[in-house]
Amino acid sequence: MPKITFSNRNNEFYQSLKVAVDEYFEKNKIKKTGDWRLYSKSIILIGAAITGYCFLMLTNMSAIPALLICAGLGYVFACIGFAVMHDANHGSYSTKPWVNDMMGLTANALGASSFFWKQKHNILHHTYTNVDGLDDDIAKSPIIRQCESQRWVPAHKIQHLYLLPVYALSSIFWIFFMDFTKYFTGKIYTTDAWKMSAKNKTIFWLTKAGYLTFYIVLPIVKWGFLPWLGGFLLLHAAMGLTLSIVFQLAHVVENTEFEHVDLDETKHVETAWAVHELKTTSNFAMGSKVISWFVGGLNFQIEHHLFPKVSHVHYPAISKIVQQKCAEYNLPYNQYHTMLQAVASHFRVMKYLGKKPAEMQQQIAA
Repeated sequence: MPKITFSNRNNEFYQSLKVAVDEYFEKNKIKKTGDWRLYSKSIILIGAAITGYCFLMLTNMSAIPALLICAGLGYVFACIGFAVMHDANHGSYSTKPWVNDMMGLTANALGASSFFWKQKHNILHHTYTNVDGLDDDIAKSPIIRQCESQRWVPAHKIQHLYLLPVYALSSIFWIFFMDFTKYFTGKIYTTDAWKMSAKNKTIFWLTKAGYLTFYIVLPIVKWGFLPWLGGFLLLHAAMGLTLSIVFQLAHVVENTEFEHVDLDETKHVETAWAVHELKTTSNFAMGSKVISWFVGGLNFQIEHHLFPKVSHVHYPAISKIVQQKCAEYNLPYNQYHTMLQAVASHFRVMKYLGKKPAEMQQQIAA
């Protein structure tokens, strides 16, 4: 199993930043967890999902309205993942652990597994961001190549052209393949998965059975196989595209960096962990309240990676503190002013990474 360690010698930046952020919360007498903004958003998004599902299952409608609702549900499901599930499974939704656990199960309601997500995301992604060999979020080779250390295959030459179909299928792949692979192999990418208790296993199988019932069996009974298939694929295309695009804009863009560790290698990086997070992470559209609302503050990805236990509703406020400290310590603060700029940067990166390594070296030399 690969291992990587970070330097603790130059940690002054993060220590100073934590003091400043803690002072902000103490001065304003507010908790770091969610507040009415998060709870009202949860009611709106979960209410919209339930309403859309009930319309599909309890009314008769023509194909076009039904398909539009399916696409809308996919988008709403992604937003629930961003804004509700994400905070809950980080423990930042509420000060009460049982509330975080309950709201974290929205991942299971969407077909995934909160148990595996917590290790995959909270540990492997947040600790080893953009470290090829440990970060499961960039472990999609050979389908797509997301950094230069990953193996190149000829199909990558056109990966920028087939990215969107891959992203559209990603949530189906996650629900029906990745979760079960983790369950039966006991591994998440190159890392041993946490041992599942009887309770964890029961929740896993009950919620997978529930997903099968409510999203496959009952809709087929109601609509028939082909109409269900069309709606199901459209729902997941909307969900997968939304989830993938937002997460890719945070780490696989032109202004972020990558590390690599081999399968049996132990590597030490002469960079403090917090500085590593700054170098491997980017924000986008920080000035858009609309985008921030729908993506659960994940356009403030730098703040999220530095303070994952802080609810996303506080990111716009503490981003000013983070920017100030980055300038004070002469450290990068990566951002794109609009979401479109970040999307364009991501596609340029993926097109560049699709080149044969020899061609990439020639381009660098030129």
